[in-house]
Amino acid sequence: MNSLFFVVCIVAIVVCANVVTVYLKTRATKEDRGADADETLVQMEVLAERVRVLERIVTENKIDLRKEIDKL
Repeated sequence: MNSLFFVVCIVAIVVCANVVTVYLKTRATKEDRGADADETLVQMEVLAERVRVLERIVTENKIDLRKEIDKL
C-alpha cells in the first residue's frame, strides 16, 4: 500500500506540472496575439486606404484613369 501512495503522488506531480506548463504557454500565446492583432489592424487600415484610392480612381473620368494609374 505504501508504494501505491508514492505512485499516485508521482502521477499527481507530473499532471500538475503539465497543467502549469500548458497554462504558461497559453498565457504567452495570448500576449503574442495582442501584438499581432495591433499589427494586423494597422495593415488593414493601410489596405482600406488603398482600396479607397482605387475606388476613387475607378469612379473618376476614364481620361484621367491612365494618369492616375501611372502616378501610383
